[in-house]
Amino acid sequence: MGSRLRFVAILAAALAGCGGTVDTISGGLFGVRELDRSRAPANATRYACDGGKSFYLRLQQDSAWVILPEREFRLDKAGSDARYSSSAASLDMGKDGATLVNAPDISYTGCKPAQS
Repeated sequence: MGSRLRFVAILAAALAGCGGTVDTISGGLFGVRELDRSRAPANATRYACDGGKSFYLRLQQDSAWVILPEREFRLDKAGSDARYSSSAASLDMGKDGATLVNAPDISYTGCKPAQS
């Protein structure tokens, strides 16, 4: 029992020193995976929106992946090629720009692909 407690104490001390600006999400070793936010996600387009907001979007055949700084989620194609949705969020892509809504806390309007 003493060696197990020592292992937990060493592990806790080592993990306490792993601070910094790297985000984490579920998965990976011990249920946490580090995300490198210093570069754009692979195969994704950055959308710049009103109010200085932005997100990344990865379109696939029947779905769209929305990549925000704190999380990413999938939306399924809903009817037309320009609308994607889930039970909690929707993405409408019109000729005047895209609108992403994940009520009640997230609303991105006037979004257009950002220039590189």
